[in-house]
Amino acid sequence: MDASRLFIFGFGDTAAQLAHEARKSRYTVIGTVRTVDKLRALRDAGHEIVRFASDGPLDAPAQALAGITHLLCSIPPDAEGDPAALAHADDVARHASGLRWIGYLSTTGVYGDHGGAWIDETTPVAPISDRARRRVAAEQQWQALGERLRVPTFIFRLPGIYGPGRSALDQVRAGTARRIARPGQVFSRIHIEDIATTVLASMRQPDASAIYNVADDEPSAQADVVAFAYTLLGLLPPPPVDYADIEASLPPMARSFYAESRRMKNDRIKRDLGVTLAYPTYREGLRAIHAGGG
Repeated sequence: MDASRLFIFGFGDTAAQLAHEARKSRYTVIGTVRTVDKLRALRDAGHEIVRFASDGPLDAPAQALAGITHLLCSIPPDAEGDPAALAHADDVARHASGLRWIGYLSTTGVYGDHGGAWIDETTPVAPISDRARRRVAAEQQWQALGERLRVPTFIFRLPGIYGPGRSALDQVRAGTARRIARPGQVFSRIHIEDIATTVLASMRQPDASAIYNVADDEPSAQADVVAFAYTLLGLLPPPPVDYADIEASLPPMARSFYAESRRMKNDRIKRDLGVTLAYPTYREGLRAIHAGGG
């Protein structure tokens, strides 16, 4: 089999998890970070890393992109659009002649509010926030590049991401967790390992371009998830607080999350990619994190 080389714009937690899994399948992985300090730390840890930022494009795009077979972007767009696509779409076209897969990590926020109804990938986008509207535009930028290069392009729409070091368990330990009750409000979520599994499954079978909702099986109320985290830690969950009583104290981003409620169907990743979720609900995910000391 020919060598597979994955280039990741934005080497954050999710990308690092994907890189870990991809290397097990003999992919070479190169990622980007914004700061010199992060670059040095990751290089010292053995990663192949280059610097990229919206105000600092790749120093040597021909060298960085040469030989890549897979390209993933996990960088949030700004008001101007997707910074990686804006800066380097033409470089990808020039230097990545062996490219056979493009992926973009987006958000389920592009669907807007559905009053808690179940929705799937055929549901039209209806973004409410500027942040979600920028995501729709970024999806279109990467899809346009894929069409231009005739490379299958995959949009992964993610809900709330959790994993070791970034879960309700950490909030409880830090004393920042609140059980917020809002009738009818549910959130979908996904464990970081299941994101990596899904993206890697797509990379292994890049047929026709597609959009995937990457969510677990059980959308749940925030108060239920936090209560379960308290229980795992051997603590008595506090009573829930009413959303209406604290809305004014929440930061704008948190309020924007509570302005939307939807249940994400994940049938497509199971049917088309053969994905079996390691953590089909928050209970399996939080139990595993707790057992691992996270």
